Amino acid sequence: MNAPKPIPAAPRRLDCWLLLAVTGLALVACQAPAQRDTAVAPAPAAAPSPIAFDDAVLKAANELLARAQLPPAGGQRQVLLIDPLVDGVTGRQSTATRSMEQKIVDLVRREYPQLELQAFSTSNLASQPLVLVGTFTAINNSAGQPTGERDAFRICLALADLKTGKLVAKGVARARPEGVTTTPLPFDADSPAWTRDAATDAYIRTCQGSKAGDPIDPVYAARIMVAALLNDAGNAYNGRRYQESLELYRRALGTAGGDQLRAHNGAYLAAWKLKRRDEATQAFARLVDYGLGNRQLALKFLFRPGSTQFIPDAQISGPYPLWLNQIAVRSAQNRACLEIVGHTSRSGPEPINQKLSVLRAQAIKDRLDAIEPQLIKRTVATGVGSRENLVGTGTDDAGDALDRRVEFRVIGC
Repeated sequence: MNAPKPIPAAPRRLDCWLLLAVTGLALVACQAPAQRDTAVAPAPAAAPSPIAFDDAVLKAANELLARAQLPPAGGQRQVLLIDPLVDGVTGRQSTATRSMEQKIVDLVRREYPQLELQAFSTSNLASQPLVLVGTFTAINNSAGQPTGERDAFRICLALADLKTGKLVAKGVARARPEGVTTTPLPFDADSPAWTRDAATDAYIRTCQGSKAGDPIDPVYAARIMVAALLNDAGNAYNGRRYQESLELYRRALGTAGGDQLRAHNGAYLAAWKLKRRDEATQAFARLVDYGLGNRQLALKFLFRPGSTQFIPDAQISGPYPLWLNQIAVRSAQNRACLEIVGHTSRSGPEPINQKLSVLRAQAIKDRLDAIEPQLIKRTVATGVGSRENLVGTGTDDAGDALDRRVEFRVIGC
C-alpha cells in the first residue's frame, strides 16, 4: 500500500513595495512577512485634547492641590512658595509662564485657605515649606513631544515638600496655542547665550521626570537657595534696577552652586546696561568659558532677513563685536576646536532654511578667523536649518529667537 502523498506547503507569500530613488530609478523590494498573532493589538491611546489656556492652568493646578492632602481648612496653614515657572525646554520665563503663576496665586487665595502664599526668597525657604515648580512646553500634540510642528502646550506642575524631601503631588494639562503669548521676560529676551545647564535641567526634571512620592531631584534641592537669589536678581533686572541686579548676580556667582548660566548671563547684562564695558567684557569671557566647559554655547545673533549681515540696530547688534572677540580669544586660549552650527526657525521652505543656516555659520567662522587666524584650521561651519528647534513655534519674533541661533560645539581636534 502506497503511503499518502504529502500535502504541498502553500507558497510563502512575499510582501513587496516600490522604492523610488532620488535618481528616478524604481526598485522592487520584497520581504517575507513576519508571523502575525491572531490577537488584535490594542489601539494606541488617543492624544489628550488641548483646552483653552486659562482652563488648562486651572485644571492642572486644581489636580495638583487636590492630590496634595492639605490640612483641613481652619487648621494650621502650610506655607507655599512658587519657584517661578519656566519653559520646559529652554528654562526661560515668559509672559505665559508669568500669567500661569498669577492664575495659580489667585486660585490659592480664592479656594485654598489651608495654604499661606509667601515670596520665593532665601529667608522664606528656611522654614522648609512646600514649593511649587512648573513647566510650560510647546509640543506636537499627537506625539506628545517637543518636536516637529508644535500645536499645543503641555503644562506640568509639581509640589515638593522640603521637610520630607519628597514630591507630594503632580498636575498636568494641555492647552491650545490660541491667545498664548510666549514673549520672554526682559532678562530672558536680553540674555545673549544659551547652553544646557545643570541647575535648569534639575528644575525641569523635578516636574517632568518625576511622580508623587519620588525624592526631590538632589541637584535642584542643593541649589534652591541660589535659585531664590537668582530670582531676586532677575526681578531686579526686569524692573530696570540694574545696580541691584548686578550686586545680586555677583553674590550668586560667589555662592556654592552659583556657577550657573543665569548668573553668568546676568552679570554680563547688568554690567552692560550700566555701561561698565570692562566688567561686561570680563563677565562675557567667563560666560564663554562656561559654555566651552559644557562643550556647547549658543548665541542669539540677529541677522537681516535672508542675509548673513547683522541687523543694523546698535541697541541689538552693538555688543556683537565684543561677543565675537571673546569667543575667538577664549577659544584660542583654550585651544578648542569648534563646530559652528547655524540654526533657523521653522517658518519658510526648509531647503532655503538649510542653505541660510550654513551661510550664516560660515559668516561667523570668517569673523572669528579674522580675529584669531589660528582658528582657521580649528573650526568648521555647518548648518541644520530648523531641524533642531528648541522653541519650534515658528513665530519669528522674540518668542522663538533661540531657534535662530548660532551654536559653538566643542569637538575633537
